[in-house]
Amino acid sequence: MGFLQKYQEYFKEYDRMERDFIDDDKIWSQLNKWANPSKKDVRRVLAKAEKKVRLDPEDAAILIQNKDEETINEMFSLAGKLKKEIYGDRLVFFSPLYISNKCANNCRYCGFRRSNNKVDRRTLTMEEISREVRVMINEGQKRTVLVYGESPETDIDFICQSIRQVYATKCGNGEIRRANINCAPLSREELKKLKEVGIGTFQVFQETYHHQTYRKMHPEDTIKGNYRWRLYAQDRALDVGIDDVAIGVLFGLYDWRFEVMGLLYHTIHLEEKYNGVGPHTISFPRIEPAIGTPYASNPDYAVSDEDFKKLVAILRLSVPYTGLILTARERPEVRREVIPLGVSQIDAGTRIGVGGYSKSMGNMLPDKEQFQLGDTRTLDDVVRETCEMGSLPSFCTACYRAGRTGEEFMEAAKSGFVHNFCMPNAILTLKEYLLDYASHQTRDAGEKAIKKHVDGIKNEKIKGFMVKALKRLEKGERDIRL
Repeated sequence: MGFLQKYQEYFKEYDRMERDFIDDDKIWSQLNKWANPSKKDVRRVLAKAEKKVRLDPEDAAILIQNKDEETINEMFSLAGKLKKEIYGDRLVFFSPLYISNKCANNCRYCGFRRSNNKVDRRTLTMEEISREVRVMINEGQKRTVLVYGESPETDIDFICQSIRQVYATKCGNGEIRRANINCAPLSREELKKLKEVGIGTFQVFQETYHHQTYRKMHPEDTIKGNYRWRLYAQDRALDVGIDDVAIGVLFGLYDWRFEVMGLLYHTIHLEEKYNGVGPHTISFPRIEPAIGTPYASNPDYAVSDEDFKKLVAILRLSVPYTGLILTARERPEVRREVIPLGVSQIDAGTRIGVGGYSKSMGNMLPDKEQFQLGDTRTLDDVVRETCEMGSLPSFCTACYRAGRTGEEFMEAAKSGFVHNFCMPNAILTLKEYLLDYASHQTRDAGEKAIKKHVDGIKNEKIKGFMVKALKRLEKGERDIRL
């Protein structure tokens, strides 16, 4: 049985559906209904958002269609306020590891598409994976997302083997403590194997929720050509007990207003079906140029920087307890403006060329990269800037390893848990980074950030624990966590 034919058997479950949970006409009717919301309408929605509840699509449509500068600034202010109240000042750091750029799909916008003959195709061996991971560890990384093309060469057994290899690779005081997965949609049988091997978050981006655009971008003779197989990827993961799932859109393929509504409808679908457990994170990358990919250099629906800021704030207001990931696709100056609008995770020190960590810095292997990065700074540079901006870099993986995921995490997040556990654990992981990997300049900035945040801990018992734990780290102990 061929690669595509194997999955066509699985497609039948979704081909029998009369409809899915994305109704294109309904979304546009809601957006058109609120084409010109008043300040009163916007402020009514903001008052609801301030209560830290997930917004309804009609609420989101009002914020999306708001064109009034005064109330847009109020949206920005509230988004930043909610992020601080829910997540604190911490900003979680990770870096992706591209395992393979071989792909059976032919997505019009992607540098990895099978018809692109300008890409040097390769899949890392287990030895090469260890080499890449050692470089990441020696730069201070503790969290990664493993990225695979959709190919017979990177089947579920290979993915599981590569995850084991990442976790088994140690270097000095360092290790990768959480490996998330960004791969093709999988069957329930395949997902059970992923759960057994101990992944973090299972991440699949719909790319675009607009049905017609999806068909236009993804040829029918490919696995990715089946819209619903991809749309229900997170359902299948939750069905087999993978608690943390992630969704996302590639902004620029279709109208950003529609896509934000699609992300909200996807969140609502998961929450209603799985007892309040929606996506653990939402990503919102913008399409970037890629070698041999003309469409990526001139997308039909390019999103301006101002609209990008607006959509990030709307996502934070609409789904307050969901992590928001801002990637290194964006230029440093854009990241500085967008992070305060509700972002909770970023990547830094990123290389997206297959084999790139051991060979180059960002954008230096264009024939092995899916797209061009906007932020190619080192991890050390971004950690230092984050501290200087008043935020707290975090490499924490405590919840994942303690089993605080899915429904349990959502319940905890709504109870002040973040300030009692996540902030202290962020401080401890930053201290590890400063001791083991940071430059002198970054160490100075980081120690100031640690002092500020330890002094700000109101629970005296936790503060006492932190003072002792920081001294234990200075004496050589590692991986101390609440």
